[in-house]
Amino acid sequence: MEIQLWRKILCPYELAVRELILKFEHIIEEHRKNNLYSPIEQVSGRVKSVASILEKLQRKNIPMERMEEEIEDIAGIRIICQFEEDIETVAKMLQHRSDMVIKSEKNYLKNIKESGYRSYHLIIYYTVETIEGPKKIQAELQIRTMAMDFWATIEHSLQYKYKGEIPPHVTERLTKAAEAIHALDHEMSSVREEIMDAQNSSRLQSDIVQDILLCIENLYKVSNQREVRKIQDEFLRIYSTKDMQQLERFHRQLDIIAEGYRAQALK
Repeated sequence: MEIQLWRKILCPYELAVRELILKFEHIIEEHRKNNLYSPIEQVSGRVKSVASILEKLQRKNIPMERMEEEIEDIAGIRIICQFEEDIETVAKMLQHRSDMVIKSEKNYLKNIKESGYRSYHLIIYYTVETIEGPKKIQAELQIRTMAMDFWATIEHSLQYKYKGEIPPHVTERLTKAAEAIHALDHEMSSVREEIMDAQNSSRLQSDIVQDILLCIENLYKVSNQREVRKIQDEFLRIYSTKDMQQLERFHRQLDIIAEGYRAQALK
């Protein structure tokens, strides 16, 4: 197949990956802007390389003209969650979306692979708009925890190094590592509420501090600089105490001060 033709074939898949990443990143942002916990921690994607596609065609004895029908993971999206419970939440979220159709699901959390691999896979149909009109393609979504992703990345590298024939002593260690990863995910789930509370508190503090600093910056433009320096010093003093209640109270008072200056400017 000519190089130019490969580019034409893969271009819609590249578009799909970009669009899907953007949509999942928006889900994260929407949750956080509404002070909600996001079941998605991060997302990444890739389009399978021509070499990988050719290797899969040869390994599975797939004719070239059947490539787009038979190879479901030319476009791949990886969705990373903090906790194992989040995986099911994300899967249900995707099942109810109108911009993608689920073709099949593979639950490797309940049906763990012999190697120890754990993840949740969805094959979806997704339509992109090209210069030649709409094109429906397939994409694979892998949903897993950060710990599962770490193990899977290492296992993938070893599979590549040993060409799918990993030595028994390495396989044994991988299996033990998979068990340790599972134990880690279980342990993290047991303190899930505490972790989420800590993260939400940290995110709230960050948002308040950012808002206060922006407000102080704007006050420098419309008020006496000596007064603003006093406000800034008071903020730094309160911030050093790490007392969220004091910081929230200062934030409310600063809003009132800023509103007063805005009212004066309109007179």
